[in-house]
Amino acid sequence: MADHGTLEYATAEGNDYEEHARTYALFTSLTKWGSIAVVVILVLMWIFLL
Repeated sequence: MADHGTLEYATAEGNDYEEHARTYALFTSLTKWGSIAVVVILVLMWIFLL
């Protein structure tokens, strides 16, 4: 078999934890409002199409 050499891991320097927290908050907010929008659409479909 071929020799693949050594595996190297790159590490990020200067992690921006504040930006990570803001991004996660945005993700959870969009997930929440997206789920609410889907539920509202489904309820409206149930009311008007049944």
